[in-house]
Amino acid sequence: MTQTIPAVDYLVVGDDPHLVSKECTDCGALYFDRRNACAKCFGTNFGTRRLSNEGIVRAYTVVQRGSKSGPYTSVVVELQGGGIVKANLIGVTDPARIEPEMKVRLVTFEAGVDDDGTQAVAFGYEPIGA
Repeated sequence: MTQTIPAVDYLVVGDDPHLVSKECTDCGALYFDRRNACAKCFGTNFGTRRLSNEGIVRAYTVVQRGSKSGPYTSVVVELQGGGIVKANLIGVTDPARIEPEMKVRLVTFEAGVDDDGTQAVAFGYEPIGA
């Protein structure tokens, strides 16, 4: 059986892939990286929060260079219930197909496999109903 690992610490892979964030227990601010203190309230207590798999595109850019596989679309997604994440919009490179507040959902994909057969899993977002 092939072992799979997430490409980033805040991605949970498996039967129900989703993102998790650190949440300040004092003010509710969300962070993907490790924190000693909250940047909003300076609190030092954090819990973990599961984030929604759906959201809306708040900003995007189509990147024409730097990718062997062609242009790709980078998006900022505001998640339902809180949280903002940057990722790639999967399958959309034509800016005419991107609408203000486009609804999207989390998808995972194989990012690569090492010499031992361990598969790295990454995430992006795809339009809902496209």
